[in-house]
Amino acid sequence: MPGLIRRTLLIGGISAAAGGVALWRWRVPGDTELAYGDDPAQALDILHPRGGGAAPVLVIFHGGDFATGDKADVTVWPEWLEAGIAVVRVNTRLSGAAKWPAQADDALAAVVHLQRNGADLGLNPSHMVLMGQGAGAYLAVTTALSLVEVGLPPKGVVSLSGPMDFSTLDADLKTLARTPARGPADDAASPESRLLGFTVGEGREAARAASPLARLDRMREPLPPILIRHGDADAVVADLQAKRLREAWLAADPRAAIDYKLVPGAGHGGAAFESDPVKTDMLAFVEQALG
Repeated sequence: MPGLIRRTLLIGGISAAAGGVALWRWRVPGDTELAYGDDPAQALDILHPRGGGAAPVLVIFHGGDFATGDKADVTVWPEWLEAGIAVVRVNTRLSGAAKWPAQADDALAAVVHLQRNGADLGLNPSHMVLMGQGAGAYLAVTTALSLVEVGLPPKGVVSLSGPMDFSTLDADLKTLARTPARGPADDAASPESRLLGFTVGEGREAARAASPLARLDRMREPLPPILIRHGDADAVVADLQAKRLREAWLAADPRAAIDYKLVPGAGHGGAAFESDPVKTDMLAFVEQALG
């Protein structure tokens, strides 16, 4: 979608939301399988907090190597809802059905849908944080950068265990002397190769070009606050990917607020990311960003 069109759609959505807050009504606890596109996979769920007024929004993209998983897999912590935050869980087309950048297009389309229909949905989409784990983190960061490019950055981004440059996944694990837990990313059968539609090891420059890090290399403008957490024992996505995300974010915006920590002993996701201290850090970050 051309930048001007994207900007027009998003600005129109924010204006509608701001002008339509009075139309907000008491809602049931959740809305499920709301379509934001024509494909059955282009659907989202909304879990609403109790109370009146248009709620700020936490948008979460699920993991699953872009090939599996579902929004229903995302655990919604009650603390989000108790803080008055609406939680939106998003499905995008999986790699078996559509190749990249279809997933990035879907993620942005879901946000545009929320922007345009926020008032009717009981949401305040001008106050939004994007979050994801694994493949979902790749989508959250990519979508945030798209919003920055059209002058409508989210209030914050949460990246958990995310791959940020497919072209260096194998090299990073080798640097840390870790055997890839699910085979080389460079192989034709890897999740990354299946997503992109070509073998990463044979198209390293193109794989790099698709990454959030390549986009950040070209950016020199204000970025939203970001929280980055990554297990220091991750054998699927090396924590060097998180380190590079931090460095690229800072290079693009030296004044950006970055909360970066490695999670001791943690692998690729798991219980460590659902419990303290990571949970407390995430709750505080999102509440502050949306406050």
